[in-house]
Amino acid sequence: MVGERYSIADIALYAYTHEAHEGGFDLSLYPHVQAWLDRVSGQPGHVTIEQVPKA
Repeated sequence: MVGERYSIADIALYAYTHEAHEGGFDLSLYPHVQAWLDRVSGQPGHVTIEQVPKA
């Protein structure tokens, strides 16, 4: 998001941005944002919310 390297900004912004469709936002209109989401989710060690153990 802020440069060529993966950063804390990517982690912070990804959390809500990847769920934008739930708020009625169509990210297909923004291919660069979608490409960024794909890059973030492709990072080694990426864990989806479904993979987090329930307490």
